This record gives sequence, C-alpha cells and structure tokens, in this order.
Amino acid sequence: MATTTQLEREMMDKARRQYPSCQDPVEKLRLQCLARGASGIKGLGRAFRIMDDNRSNCLDMEEFSKGLQNYGVSLQPAEVQVIFHQFDINGNGTINFDEFLNSLRPPMSSARRQVILDAFHKMDRTGDGIITVEDLKGVYNPKCHRKYQNGEWNERQVFQHFLENFDSPNKKDGQVTEEEFLNYYSGVSASIDSDAYFVVMMKNEWKI
Repeated sequence: MATTTQLEREMMDKARRQYPSCQDPVEKLRLQCLARGASGIKGLGRAFRIMDDNRSNCLDMEEFSKGLQNYGVSLQPAEVQVIFHQFDINGNGTINFDEFLNSLRPPMSSARRQVILDAFHKMDRTGDGIITVEDLKGVYNPKCHRKYQNGEWNERQVFQHFLENFDSPNKKDGQVTEEEFLNYYSGVSASIDSDAYFVVMMKNEWKI
C-alpha cells in the first residue's frame, strides 16, 4: 500500500489547492471529500445512510442538508440547494444517494474501473461482495508488515489495519464493499493523469 498511500497524500494536497478557486457547488463538495482522503466520499455515504431512517435509499432536502452538516461539509445553504435540485432528477423532492455518490466520485475510464474491480475480486475470495479479514488470509501476506515482524501486532491486527485503509475515519466496520473499494480508488485515481500508469500501478500493487 506504500505507493497508494503516497498517491492519496498527493490527491489530498491537490484537492486542497484547487478548492479556494472552485465555484461549482458539486465540485466544491467533491474536493472537500477528497481533501479528507480517498475514503472521504465513502464517509459521506455513511453520513447519508444514518439520515435514511426508513431505509428508502433516498433523502429529502432536509435530510440531505443535515447529512452534509453532520459530516462537517462547509457549503452555503444556497449551494446545498443547487446541488440537491441538480440531482433531484424527476423533481419529486428526493434524491437517490447511491446515484448521487456515484456522480460525486471522480470520473474514471473503463480501463481504470476494470482494474479496480479485478483487484477487489481477487481479494474477495468468498465472492460475497465484501472483503473481510477472513478473505485476506492466503491473499495478503502480513509477515512483511513491520509491526508483525517486531511482535507488536499479530496476523489479525495487520489484516484489520489493512482494511482500515478503505474505511472512513469516523466509523470503521472492518468490511469493504465493492462500492467502497471503488470510492477509495476513484480518489487515488484523481491524482494520476495517465490511464496506463494507473493500470500498471494497480497491477503491481495487487499482483494481478
């Protein structure tokens, strides 16, 4: 993960540099998420799901605004309204937050998306759409980790730390879904201009 961690830092710095001159409300929200790290968009998704009391997968204007506020997003009320109305496609006063998060994710080419999914499916040994500690056994070698070598961590702690790379800082559940994996690497992808470089980096990182 060393290469990815460096790219994530570059992505965060890039988002912070671009934010002061940004005028588009959707892009301002995207940059604020990316400035929190590659799991920033995933964290926003968690904030929305907390607001979705009836599990409808949709939010009205009040829920959407409160979800942004709870996540600590800094936007003017008028900007929140612009974003909401832009994604209220059918004008019924609600937005589907999965579709919204997909749109918020930085654009990726089909080649980038495919290599990310290839990496995810390699890790998801059980094929249930979720990467857990059990999936990592036999796929990810913990013995190369410095804290395992010095006896500070056991194998399971190394695995849990690995999964936390993809978790939002404020809520770690030790599980990674395909959507969360895509959200994470879409952030990393945002710091790399070349498709070819990104694909090679992913293949080297995940041995695929």
